[in-house]
Amino acid sequence: MNSVNLLGRIANDTEVRVTPSGISVLTFRLAVDRPPSKDGEREVDFITCVAWRQTAEFINKYFIKGSMIGISGKLRTRQYEDSRYSDVTHYATEVYVDSAYFTGQRAAQSAQSEQTYAERNSSKQSGYNPPAPPKRQESKPASPEPAIGTLDDFEEIISDGNVPF
Repeated sequence: MNSVNLLGRIANDTEVRVTPSGISVLTFRLAVDRPPSKDGEREVDFITCVAWRQTAEFINKYFIKGSMIGISGKLRTRQYEDSRYSDVTHYATEVYVDSAYFTGQRAAQSAQSEQTYAERNSSKQSGYNPPAPPKRQESKPASPEPAIGTLDDFEEIISDGNVPF
């Protein structure tokens, strides 16, 4: 079974590209921590990931460089000929992302990514213009109104049979 689940941080700035047939594609590197070695030294693996269509647009919209992300996908290997040397073949192993997940500090991460998303897309020269993220309504400070309810306003439940769930 070919199944990959990774948790890590996006290691580069993301940018959605569009194929000639109009399909969105996003390639990014994921920094995944290894367990510390015996001498306490931390090591990191950088794994190339490729997302297509809505998944690519989702990652580009909500995640930025340094964001924690969880991904699920499949391992794929491809080969290509070296443009400088005709007798050299290169092999690349990548994770094709099926789904991406928020992890950790979602609210702070999402707010930061929306700001960066707007900045990033205002300066892009590519032909792809994704929709802007929805504006969040700012909460207004509560007005100093007297409390509406008192203890007399609540109904006492006598038995468990009266519980609506």
